[in-house]
Amino acid sequence: MIEPSVRIDERIAARQLDLSPQERRAAATLLEHLDDLATYRATELAHMAGVSKATMSRLFRSLGFADFDEVRDHLRALRTNGEPGRDDDGDLVAHLAAEAEAIRRAVEHPHVPAAVELLVAAARITVVGWRNSHPVALHLRQQLAHTRGDVRLAPLPGQVTGEELADLGPDDVVVAVGFRRRPGWFGDFLAAAHDTGARVVLIADGTALDHARGVDLWLECPISSRLGFDSYAAPMSLVAVLADRVLEAAGAAGRERVSGISRTYERLGEVEG
Repeated sequence: MIEPSVRIDERIAARQLDLSPQERRAAATLLEHLDDLATYRATELAHMAGVSKATMSRLFRSLGFADFDEVRDHLRALRTNGEPGRDDDGDLVAHLAAEAEAIRRAVEHPHVPAAVELLVAAARITVVGWRNSHPVALHLRQQLAHTRGDVRLAPLPGQVTGEELADLGPDDVVVAVGFRRRPGWFGDFLAAAHDTGARVVLIADGTALDHARGVDLWLECPISSRLGFDSYAAPMSLVAVLADRVLEAAGAAGRERVSGISRTYERLGEVEG
């Protein structure tokens, strides 16, 4: 029995592994349209997901709703309770608890060790991310560049990605950061990256389920928040863990690289203290 207070996105996350492939596609569509879900009919959602109405109905029941009317009531209740943008003490406590759980799920993802192995062994790492994913990609590149060489961010400002993929091969790794509201051609980019022979690691939320089928590793990372906007606390924590594990694997050479960078900072006066 699912508690009525459990949010629909949390229900989807908890049930993800138990859903059929068709139900996962339907769930990804629900997550993509959480902000305006109540404006659709169940038939429209099924069409957007490319599944049958019966599949969508089974998903609703699996998530603890009798039908789509109950889903609408659930969403209205969230808004009535002040979501998004609540700021009283009780809700802040709940928000922090949800953040802690999201971070735990991200950093304990079972694919983290395999991702670290790829990042350690890669001849070259290319990190990409657009829109809200770009700050996460930028931070990952910066952290990895402290621990090992030949880590680049693509595309550079004013550039496109075609030339960034031209020299990639089987010894390289592409890390694609792709949280919801991705560019419409994100899937095409993943396919092009995969075609180079490079290993492709995807860091994204549950709405990237369809994209995850075409990559080597998917690190699913939640960003849903009890507040008015998505939270990137979990992605940034995941980046920190990945970089830390790569540094650990690098051993003395990694530590010397970090020290050398710090000495250069000091010599050039680039950062304070």
